[in-house]
Amino acid sequence: MEERRRLSLAFQELFEFPVKHLGNQAETLEELDLSHNQFTEVRFLENFLKLNTLILDNNNIKSHTKFPPLSSLTCLWLNQNKISNLTVFIDMLSRSFPNMRYLCMMNNPAAPSYFNGGTYQQYREYRQYVISQLPNLEVLDDNRIEPDERKEAERIFRQLPVQSSSDGSARKKKAKKKKRPPSVPYSLDNTS
Repeated sequence: MEERRRLSLAFQELFEFPVKHLGNQAETLEELDLSHNQFTEVRFLENFLKLNTLILDNNNIKSHTKFPPLSSLTCLWLNQNKISNLTVFIDMLSRSFPNMRYLCMMNNPAAPSYFNGGTYQQYREYRQYVISQLPNLEVLDDNRIEPDERKEAERIFRQLPVQSSSDGSARKKKAKKKKRPPSVPYSLDNTS
């Protein structure tokens, strides 16, 4: 029997993933399209060990949605969801998908652009923040990340490492802290 590598359950109005109908296929799937559904929870993905492409466009994914760790995932589409807290969401993505190279988050409140009422400056700061937090990212929102853009993003949003003091205890260097772009429309205390 041939292994199934792709599965589309798009436009099914699903709230939950039909795991019982999948059998052992989760272990071999590489591409999964769940776009245009009603997913808010995605913990079922923990069984998709070879998954490299996940499409979750037009769902109900929010900033605090938890993704299981998947080191194989390199491509994630999250267009038109309800992601409003960029710092919380990108921090979780960086831990869950350390090898992600392609990310698309267009038309989310946390991803300002001309199309959803954001300014050019907000879009630029959003891009810089995401790029600075995801070191393996090559493409963000269908735009390739150039070396100069990455260098500038890392300069603006760098996080200084923990250093040892003379007494051997670890302490943070007092210089610069990681900055959050002031005009990007997301909130640190938003619970979305």
